[in-house]
Amino acid sequence: MEEIIDLINEMSPFLLLGFLIAGIMHAFIPNRLYSKYLSGNTLRSVVNAALFGVPLPLCSCGVIPTAMSLRREGASKGATVSFLIATPQTGVDSIFATYSLMGLPFTLVRPIAAFVTALLGGVFVNTFKEEDETAEQLVTASQIQTREKHQTFWQKVVSALRFGFIEMMEDIGKWLVVGLVIAGLIAVFVPNEWFAVFKDNTLLSMLLVLAISIPMYVCATGSIPIAVVLMMKGLTPGSALVLLMAGPACNAASMLVVGKVLGRRTLVLYLCAITAGAIAFGAGVDYLLPREWFTSTLTHSDACCHEPASWYNWASTILLGLLLLNVLRMRLTHQHACSCHHHGENEGCSCHHHHEEGDACGHTESLPHGFDTREYTVKGMSCNHCRTNVEKVVKSLPFVKEVSVDLPTGKMVVAGENLVDEEIQKMVESIGFSVEKSGN
Repeated sequence: MEEIIDLINEMSPFLLLGFLIAGIMHAFIPNRLYSKYLSGNTLRSVVNAALFGVPLPLCSCGVIPTAMSLRREGASKGATVSFLIATPQTGVDSIFATYSLMGLPFTLVRPIAAFVTALLGGVFVNTFKEEDETAEQLVTASQIQTREKHQTFWQKVVSALRFGFIEMMEDIGKWLVVGLVIAGLIAVFVPNEWFAVFKDNTLLSMLLVLAISIPMYVCATGSIPIAVVLMMKGLTPGSALVLLMAGPACNAASMLVVGKVLGRRTLVLYLCAITAGAIAFGAGVDYLLPREWFTSTLTHSDACCHEPASWYNWASTILLGLLLLNVLRMRLTHQHACSCHHHGENEGCSCHHHHEEGDACGHTESLPHGFDTREYTVKGMSCNHCRTNVEKVVKSLPFVKEVSVDLPTGKMVVAGENLVDEEIQKMVESIGFSVEKSGN
């Protein structure tokens, strides 16, 4: 338990700063800016996608629907793959967290590795692209733009704080806690002798990490404490970098979606780029750069474990804990409210009338009246970015007036005129999810 608390105290100030910057990026940078520069099977579109993706604070699951949405807005396959590779490996939140636990060298190498690997994947796809896409496969940006409302500066500030400290907490908070707990368990229960065979053996260490990380789901921030503890147990710095790269970029969900939406050949090129890039940069760290650059912070951290954390670190940890508890409270309250709604007023539920408009609990109260209203079940969503992208693509249909999606239950209520189930299903599946009609 002490090891976990020490890790949290080290990371919490940087995590809070990262979440704040993530919120500012979300609120003040228009989404259309990303899709504008990603069209065309050119090197420029691949470079732009990698540049956009490296600082973007999207978790491993959230990047999938976002990338597929960009694809529908006109991004090339190469740019889409470049975005898929670069984005989950880094992000402003994980960059700050990397600096807090692993030092400046890892902080610099990690985004550079993500950028180069993304370029490699994008160039692979553009070079070995399959048959030319037909016009029906892509939707222009003008067709899919959301009906965004103009926001004042202070409304954007509120939006930034909500996104950074509520929505991002919902998306990666669980995985951050899981990563910290796994790191603590490894530190306490796994003897150092178990990793003796991997000590100073770069190739064997990297193969082990690749075998573990490719199918595993771990976000960019949650992978940091695991990498730190494995280095303390004897794995090389290059192998830790492989975990930081392959863990967030490869998981079963992303591989399934890439194969389904972009094709099997693109999936193979996507995996080859990540594997080759991770091994190349891992070997470069171990053989070309001084080991002390990457291990000095471990010695410092180990020594600091016996010193009391500063008041600032404790205050940041307490604030981070309160934010996580607030997200948990919201989730439990939301589930209880939805449960009461589905049971109905006749069973004496007192919370039925306390839903706010637009709460996306699959309720029709917040949707416009006088339109055809239908309910669907969307499967595969796991974060707020998933929900947002589903709402975005469905709302782009000309006959849709409003969309309300509930993330925990997967319920989607659509209001409009002359709704076409097949078109709604096609739009949802185009960004990697499955959907079925569940009610009228």
